[in-house]
Amino acid sequence: MEWPEKIIIGIGEEWKKGPDAESEKRLREAYEALYQQVQGKDYWVAAMVTDGLIYETSFDPKRITAPCGNDHWFQCSKACTKDIWEEGEVPDGICPHCGAPLTANTVQADPYIEEGYLPQWEAYKKWQTTVLNRDLLLLELGVGMAYPTVIRWPFERIAMLSKKARLVRVHGTLSQLPEGLERAQRIKENSVDWVLRTFGETSD
Repeated sequence: MEWPEKIIIGIGEEWKKGPDAESEKRLREAYEALYQQVQGKDYWVAAMVTDGLIYETSFDPKRITAPCGNDHWFQCSKACTKDIWEEGEVPDGICPHCGAPLTANTVQADPYIEEGYLPQWEAYKKWQTTVLNRDLLLLELGVGMAYPTVIRWPFERIAMLSKKARLVRVHGTLSQLPEGLERAQRIKENSVDWVLRTFGETSD
């Protein structure tokens, strides 16, 4: 597989951490195998998963955007403030402004305080303007249809509009590509399995 200097990796639901230690170990290995391919290159990662595991890997946190939030960031459950707290920052788990319980700052919160992810999202979008008409790999890993406007459809649009962009979509069940997308490849396989098989230590 060819890796150009510009790369966007989309991480989807297939990368959600399971409850057992083996699942976490396997995901860590997959993240590290993936990182070895982009190390030293100009990359960004857009992660749909909210478990925050990617922040514990070798990936540069300044090159990660997590628009669905992070289970280790917290917001007021009543949304009385836009403040976001990191894990352990408010030990009693009570909003210091209104006394309501804190809840994880993810899309499951109602309402969802988006200020937690917006700075990185804006940096990601700004970076995208620098890759127009540059050799670009869009590597979409395990992204389903829960929030297609975040990764799936934008990746398709970039691949459609840019003559130098190439989309590789890997998913166990949803690897389909739209008609007319020439610079694209689908791989029907669980994306974590594919990364480990293709780039892991035991791969050729």
